[in-house]
Amino acid sequence: MDIFKEIYDHEQVVICNDPKTGLKAIIAIHNTTLGPATGGCRMYPYQTFEHALNDALRLSKGMTYKCAAADVDFGGGKTVIIGDPAKDKTPELFRALGQYIDSLNGRYYTGTDMGTTPEDFVHAMKETNCIVGIPEEYGGSGDSSVPTAQGVIYGIKATNEILYGTNQIGDKTYSIQGLGKVGYKVAETLLEEGASLYVTDINSEAIDAFLHRAKEIGNTHVKAVSGNDIYGVDADVFVPCALGGIINNETIDVLKVKAVVGSANNQLLEDHHGDILMNKQILYAPDYIVNAGGLIQVSDELYGPNKKRVMEKTKAIYNSLLEIYRYSEDENISTVESANQFCKQRIESRKHRNSFFSHQKRPKWEVRH
Repeated sequence: MDIFKEIYDHEQVVICNDPKTGLKAIIAIHNTTLGPATGGCRMYPYQTFEHALNDALRLSKGMTYKCAAADVDFGGGKTVIIGDPAKDKTPELFRALGQYIDSLNGRYYTGTDMGTTPEDFVHAMKETNCIVGIPEEYGGSGDSSVPTAQGVIYGIKATNEILYGTNQIGDKTYSIQGLGKVGYKVAETLLEEGASLYVTDINSEAIDAFLHRAKEIGNTHVKAVSGNDIYGVDADVFVPCALGGIINNETIDVLKVKAVVGSANNQLLEDHHGDILMNKQILYAPDYIVNAGGLIQVSDELYGPNKKRVMEKTKAIYNSLLEIYRYSEDENISTVESANQFCKQRIESRKHRNSFFSHQKRPKWEVRH
């Protein structure tokens, strides 16, 4: 592969290899115009280096747009660790990762993502200050999945406002893919509001736990479906909360929903799938707008943890999404293009004022610990 062709619009890509701990990781920094890069660290048993690199590049670019949309003073970055989180994790591995992150001198902050936990980064903190989303007992803001899930709920409310003229969520049917840290909380909130649900997860124990929770709540309008069957169920809104790339030529053909609103990163396999959704009159909520609650929390954490402030900021997702929907309709462009234009304009307007890469500003939060 031509590595420079692959990373042409990224500022920096770091390959991390530590044989003693088994660490094999990629840190991708996409853009630091708005401030130092930030983005979580996921751990996954990628089949090839190319798959891992592609994931890091796509996710880091998405973080640039997410930071711009959320109006936080950060750029986009991402770390991927090649390995099985069920058996390859060790404290030493995360300390080694912390050393690599610290070598970037404040250009990049990271924390938990798919396959990692806040507790993993307690070990990384021993080597660097550039960690966010740490447990409350270590001076952090705690579980970032809480505001992320709440942001998805605001996204669903905004979507229902456009589709049905009301932001009520309890009288609709939702198909939810993924009952992890975020998906479970979203599904639980919808259940409590009286909604009907179809749910799926690769982990059967997660499904069993959720069905048990539904009985406790007293909502019997829940049905578990297996694997790819989730795409073809007859629901109002599809809520993807697992892996990205799940909106593609094959799945779009079988979707029966009126909207797609979820927390998964990079839900569209390619941007043009947003145009296909628009042509099918399926309203798509750009994922980096909807799932910004976690980013809002971890970026706010560096000013001192404050849950009330975070939840207030997360409310802005509702109005931001309404604005993107309306601009999309007015200009007859996809919601993806509407959101991208908004973010590009914000980045361009601040290019000469905030450029961390050009001026090498040291982040003022660096002495937090």
